[in-house]
Amino acid sequence: MAEKTAGLSKDEREAVKQRAAELRAQEKAGKSRAAGEKAVREAIAAMPDDDRVLAEGIDRIVSQVAPHLMPKTWYGFPAYADDAGKIVVFFKAASKFTTRYATLGFEEAAQLDDGDLWVTSFAIITLTPETERTIAEHIRKAAGRE
Repeated sequence: MAEKTAGLSKDEREAVKQRAAELRAQEKAGKSRAAGEKAVREAIAAMPDDDRVLAEGIDRIVSQVAPHLMPKTWYGFPAYADDAGKIVVFFKAASKFTTRYATLGFEEAAQLDDGDLWVTSFAIITLTPETERTIAEHIRKAAGRE
């Protein structure tokens, strides 16, 4: 017989609460670029040093190669959405769920389709000129600016 689960973990419950708070804040502030940038800056500033450095780099890269994407937070993560409001790319800090690496992820709105198999996320530990080039290429493609 299958073992019963206790439902969402404490971290997962916290993420759901955070998302609900984000939606309320977006509704209150409007869905402006300034409000989104402020929310992303605050989310990044709250991260531990290692994650913050990576998130600042991702934010810089997105701003350079896909400035049309709208910054916003998504489950507490810095994220960037298309004109329809759909998340294209997000950064998940390693500290969020105590993992050994941060994640650069792409959602369904990302235009990365490549046959029957394509990347949807990367583990990221450090930004180097090489990793920044790879990230920029994927974000540019995901945002439809290839």
